[in-house]
This record gives sequence, structure tokens and C-alpha cells, in this order.
Amino acid sequence: MTIHLPLIADITNAPLTQALHHKLDHKTKPLGSLGRLENLALTLGQILGTQTPVLDQPQMLVFAGDHGLAARGVSAFPSDVTWQMVENFLAGGAAVSVLARQHGLALTVVDCGVARDIAPRDAAPGQPRLLLRKVAPGTQDASTGPAMSAAQCAQALANGIELVRELPGNVLLLGEMGIGNTSVASLLLARLCGLPIAECTGAGTGLDAAGIARKRTVLQQALDANAAATTPLDALAALGGYEVATMVGAVLQAAHERRVIVVDGFITSAAVLVASRLQPTVLQRCVFAHRSGERAHGLMLEQMQAEPLLQLDLRLGEGSGAALAWPLLQSACAILREMASFEAAGVSEQTAA
Repeated sequence: MTIHLPLIADITNAPLTQALHHKLDHKTKPLGSLGRLENLALTLGQILGTQTPVLDQPQMLVFAGDHGLAARGVSAFPSDVTWQMVENFLAGGAAVSVLARQHGLALTVVDCGVARDIAPRDAAPGQPRLLLRKVAPGTQDASTGPAMSAAQCAQALANGIELVRELPGNVLLLGEMGIGNTSVASLLLARLCGLPIAECTGAGTGLDAAGIARKRTVLQQALDANAAATTPLDALAALGGYEVATMVGAVLQAAHERRVIVVDGFITSAAVLVASRLQPTVLQRCVFAHRSGERAHGLMLEQMQAEPLLQLDLRLGEGSGAALAWPLLQSACAILREMASFEAAGVSEQTAA
């Protein structure tokens, strides 16, 4: 199938940026004293195109899929954990379920390619809901050839584009679930950024030293088996997963609609990396929640010149880091909208540097 990817306009607006700087600089505080919260407020104002940004109906999307590579022992957990965790998300017992509930984030779990069929169900108001967008029950083993066909990858991208079109709000928080998907992120980082796979590979869900060595060997086999897949879309099809490809489509559509995109950890960053190699202006819409405990995530962030908000040594995924960072976005917007200026408050401004 042919996929028409959304175009992402450059949102650089010098007059708006100048106005946001002026507004922040004249709040009742010493210049720059709110540190990186001011940078975050500036970013959110730029994304939403206003000096008074409001975050409306935030949507947490958790993309789930299985991977043929998992059979090669690249994870400390069996593939069945993918569908079991999807059920846990929907039951409200997972970390992201708890955090989404705490912060009032609408949680949607998307079956992009889970190996087991998950029964559709109606969600009660305010409860997590399930969307079935399965392309196939898991990818093929990338160590022996492409994980997906070009048509399957295109279908996953289209699914991501379409599901974001149907969502309300102006904020998308990214999450994922898929045993083996740190391997996918490592492969995409190595291929798209020209880095040695050894530098891109970590413990994932908790491999020991021998497990990491085995994982590196398998991932090098995957790179060798798909040596011709060098463009972003070819690499995504050959090395990626259905949940990552669906997420790439969702990121592109969210960026096209000028939504704030809150990026979680290593795997969601890999989806953004692919999307940004297709349309670099995607990065103008992204807020990177945290630097994860996965060793290669820092390398990936550097490749995108991204400065994450938090460093809590998280390596759970699911969107947990994005949910934890969410209150910072709310605070940044509130500061812009509600904090008084020196003039309005009748407070004397700083007179000397």
C-alpha cells in the first residue's frame, strides 16, 4: 500500500518567541530564576502558538506489539508478558495506569501486533480503553530477514495516523509495551545514526552480562541480515516493531496537528527518531520527559539534541516517565498564564546586574 505521510510545517515564529521571552523575563522573579521551567514554558508557547498556553484533554497512548526477535533470548521475560501487561493496563494495575489515573490522563492501549488476540471490550467513562489495530500477531525474526514487509509497515503507519486524527485534545503522551522492543530501539539507533551496536545495547528488562552479550550478537545478525535497509522507512520495516511503526505514524500526525508530544523513554524516543528523520520539524513539537536508565537512551537523545526534563533512572517504559513529567508541563503553562508581571503587581524590577 502507498502511505502519504503528513507534512510537518516549521513553526518558528520570531515575534512570538520574543513576546514569550519578554513575558517570562518580566514576571515577578529574578531574571531566569525559574530555570528550565522557563525553557519549558517557552517551548509549550511556541508549540501551541500562544502566550497563554492551555493543555487540553491530554491523551496517553500505549502502543503494544510482539517481536520475533524475542525468541532469540534478547529479553529477560517471555513474550507472553506483552499480552499479560496489556490486560494489566486495562485493569488499572500497571504503573502507567496508576499515574494516568492520578494525573487525569486519558489512557488508551493500542494492540498494534500483540501475538495473542485480546478481547475487545467497552471501557467505562474515565477507565483505560483498548483499540485493536493489529497488523499481524508479532513481527518476524529480524535476525534472519525483515521484521515487516513494506506493506505491513505502511499499514502500521496509517493506523497511527488515523487513530490520532480521532483523538481529542492538544497533547499526546507516548507509551509502549512489547517484550523485545529495546532491541528494536537499539537496532534503529545503530542503523539510523551509524553507531556500533555494542554502544546501543543495554540490559533492557534486566539481562545479566552474558545475556547482554548474547543480545548484542543477535542484534548484529539483524543488522547484517538487513544491511540494505538504510533509509528511515526501510529501516523501520526491516528492524522495527508494529508498535514502533504505529507510534511513528501517530507522532507524525500529532506534529502535523501541532499537538504537544511528550516523549517517554528509549523505545518512544526511537519512534521519534524515525519520525524526525522523515520530517525534522517533528522535534519542534516534542518535550522529552526523562533520560532513562537504559544505557543507549542518552546517545539517542544526543542525536536529536534533546534535553530531557527528568533523570530518575527509570527503565520501565509504558509511558511512566511521560506521566511523571506531566505536572511540570502544567506548571509551566500556569506560570505563563497566571504569574503576575512586575508592573501588574506593583513590584519594583531588578535595577542592576
